[in-house]
Amino acid sequence: MAYTLVKNGTLIDGNGGEPIQDAAVLIKDNVIEAAGRLSDITLPTENVTEVDAGGGTILPGLIDTHVHLMMEIESLEKQLTTPFSYRFYKAVQYMKKTMDAGVTTVRDAGGTDAGVRQAVADGVVQGPRMQISVTPLTTTGGHGDKWMRSGVDMTLHGYPGSPGGICNGVEEVTQKVREVLRAGADIIKVHATGGVMSPTDHPEFTQFSQEELEVMVQEANYRRGLKVMAHAQGAEGIRNAVRAGIHSIEHGIYIDDETAQLMIEHGTYLVPTLLAPISVLESAETSNDMPAYGVEKAREVVDAHKESVARAYKAGVKIAMGTDAGVMAHGTNLRELGLMCDIGMTPMESIVATTKTAAECMGWKDQIGTIEPGKLADITVTSTDPLADIRSLEDNNNIVAVLKNGEVVKNQLKQAAVSVQ
Repeated sequence: MAYTLVKNGTLIDGNGGEPIQDAAVLIKDNVIEAAGRLSDITLPTENVTEVDAGGGTILPGLIDTHVHLMMEIESLEKQLTTPFSYRFYKAVQYMKKTMDAGVTTVRDAGGTDAGVRQAVADGVVQGPRMQISVTPLTTTGGHGDKWMRSGVDMTLHGYPGSPGGICNGVEEVTQKVREVLRAGADIIKVHATGGVMSPTDHPEFTQFSQEELEVMVQEANYRRGLKVMAHAQGAEGIRNAVRAGIHSIEHGIYIDDETAQLMIEHGTYLVPTLLAPISVLESAETSNDMPAYGVEKAREVVDAHKESVARAYKAGVKIAMGTDAGVMAHGTNLRELGLMCDIGMTPMESIVATTKTAAECMGWKDQIGTIEPGKLADITVTSTDPLADIRSLEDNNNIVAVLKNGEVVKNQLKQAAVSVQ
C-alpha cells in the first residue's frame, strides 16, 4: 500500500465550483482517497510520497475526446515514401507529447488499433488512457476515401488488426461495423458528411442515409451499449446523425438553431475541434504539407465554425473538448480551451468541458474527469492560474507535473518537489 500526497496548490476539481486554496489530494495506490483543504485531510503516518505543487493549480487529468494518435499531417511525398510500420514508432512520440500537455485520457477518432491501446495498458510504452474507434466508416467518395481524380488511391484499405472503412448500403454497413467491433473498437466512428481534408467532397455533402446510421447505432448498442461518434459538418448530415441516435457530433461546422435544439432534445454531445481548420491555415503559411483543396475549404469554413459552436453553446448543447490532434501537432491540445473561450465560454466552463463533461461523453464519469474520492488518480499540475489566463495552458512548460493512475509521468517542478516520508 502506497500513498501520494499532492499538496501546496489551488484545487480546481473539475465540477465547476469555486477553487479551493491551500488544497491537497491524497492518493492511495492509484485511487483518490481524499481531496480538499490540506488541514481537513487525515494523513497516514508513513509511506507517503509528497508532490509539492509549488503554489500552482491542481487539476484533474485533462481529456481530449478527438485525437488521431497514429498520424500528423505530412506532405504527399512523405506519405508515399515512409515505410508503413514507421507510424507506430512516431505514435510513441505523439503519445508522450500528449501526456506532457497534461492530457491523460483520449478518445481516438480513427487510425489507432487495439495493439497500441494494449501496449499502453501493459506499460510497454507511455501514453494516455484511451478509447479507440480503429477505422472510421465512410462511403465511396466520402471523407475517408482518398481516391484521387488522377486515379491514384491513397486510401489505406486495412491491415491486420484494422479493417478498411469504406462501405455502402445497409448490408455492407452492418458487416463493417461488426468487423470494426471485432477488431476491438470501444466506439464506432462514422463520417456522416464530407470534410475539409478529403479530396473529392465538401463539408456540407451528406454521406450515409439515416437508415445506414441507425444500423450503426443498433449494431454498436448490441455490444453492451457501445456508442457511435460522427464526423458531421453540414447541417443535414448532423441532423441525420442526431435522429439516428449517434452519441456525439464531431466538428459541427454548420449547426443552425434547429439542429442545436435537436441535439439538446436527444442529449447529443458536441466535440467542436475549433483548432482543426485554424491549424490547417497556419500550416499552409509555413509549409507545403497541406493540400490546396484542404486549405481552400478550411478558409471557407473557419468563421462559420466559430459561429456554429457559439450558437450551440448559447443554446445549451453539451460540449466536450476535442481537438483533432494529428491534423495539428500532438501536444498542442490545450490551445482548444482558449478557442472555446473566444466563442463565449468562461475559463471554468472550458476546463469542465475538458474534464467532467469529456469524461461523461466517454462514459467514464465514474472513473475520471473530477478529483473526488474513489476516482482514478489522474492529476495535472500547472504553474499558472488557468482561470486568470486560460491560454497559459498552451505552453507545456507551464504543465509542471502529470500523474496518470497515481504514477508521476511528468515532473518539472522547480523544487525538489517529490519526497518520501
